[in-house]
Amino acid sequence: FAGVNADQCVMTTLEDAIKKIDGETRELLGGTFKIVNEHFGKMFPELFGGGQARLVMTGDEILDAGVQVIAQPPGKKNQTIHLLSGGEKALTAIALVFAIFMLNPAPFCLLDEVDAPLDDANTERYAKLVSSMSKSTQFLFISHNKIAMEMARQLIGVTMQEQGVSRIVAVDMESAVSLAEAH
Repeated sequence: FAGVNADQCVMTTLEDAIKKIDGETRELLGGTFKIVNEHFGKMFPELFGGGQARLVMTGDEILDAGVQVIAQPPGKKNQTIHLLSGGEKALTAIALVFAIFMLNPAPFCLLDEVDAPLDDANTERYAKLVSSMSKSTQFLFISHNKIAMEMARQLIGVTMQEQGVSRIVAVDMESAVSLAEAH
């Protein structure tokens, strides 16, 4: 009988450990969800020039729940992200990514053509947000958009003057502006 009691003791210990881990995970996930939702609620209107957005848990058990994005750009009814235009979806995704990024900002962030589906007005708001966030984070971004490139402090491009021969071209924007103003 000693072996049965030992097995039962081990099972009780494991069950207690699982309950403790589940409780801590629920608490951490709930807190993180709340913070990301708050950041998302601030980022969205900044990128859209108004409107509102929030995240909603789709289930009663936080460890099994999904997350639904509810977005209301200015002048539109509250709707799920599936009903937004391509540019609105992209801008909403940018707001959500930046909201998550705000949890634990990194010293640098790489953005690869996230502005591609945006129109000029949305690109300007996106560029303004990236510019304000660049006070604490260095942004490296790949873009073909003139408006986005105008916010850069330094441009690095790749040209191919001869077939099969690529060349790197770098421009320091402050030096270029000073040179242009001098002439």
